Amino acid sequence: MAEIDHIVIGARTLEEGAAFVERELGVKPQKGGTHEGAGTHNLLLGLGPDAYLEVIAPDPAQPEPAQPRLFDLDDPATRTMLDSGPRLLTWVARTSTMDPVMARLGPRGGTIREMHRGELSWRFAQPPQRQDMDNLIPCLIEWRGERAGKRLHDSHLRLVALEAEHPDVDALRMALRDRGLGDALEVRHGSHPRLVARLATKEGAEVTLTSG
Repeated sequence: MAEIDHIVIGARTLEEGAAFVERELGVKPQKGGTHEGAGTHNLLLGLGPDAYLEVIAPDPAQPEPAQPRLFDLDDPATRTMLDSGPRLLTWVARTSTMDPVMARLGPRGGTIREMHRGELSWRFAQPPQRQDMDNLIPCLIEWRGERAGKRLHDSHLRLVALEAEHPDVDALRMALRDRGLGDALEVRHGSHPRLVARLATKEGAEVTLTSG
């Protein structure tokens, strides 16, 4: 089985991403770090013990990576979208059984990448580009040791629901079930692919982030 690990906000720069989070959610994300060799860096926001929010952007201090940056950040369509402002891009699912899941998925699962940042290390698998149903099929992460979310300050925001809309509901549900994520999020028909994250503040108000 797998479960939601974190949601991902894409931005042209971390400064733009931080301003977006503060404007939309009323809190400042904390410093994350650099993904050496992957061409990205991030900011993080704790959403309680089991989830967090990541702001990710290309790292101008790094050379162009050998592989495309995660979450389609190098894709022209994604770049054009982020030119108009940071946006909810996708989500990441946590698993403790990466190898069996990837063996079952075969090429549909993508390639496992070994990654690290400081004392954190993890294995990461992103679906092949154009096979992720517009980022509704999540990347998979398997933490080696402590998870990043366990080290974050609590923002007192909570991720209360993650929802997906897509014209082909049956195909999306099947892809999620293949990854042990059949109950992870609500799936419904929509005229175009869209991810919706609903967060609750400490006072009980709801804030909604969407990918489109």
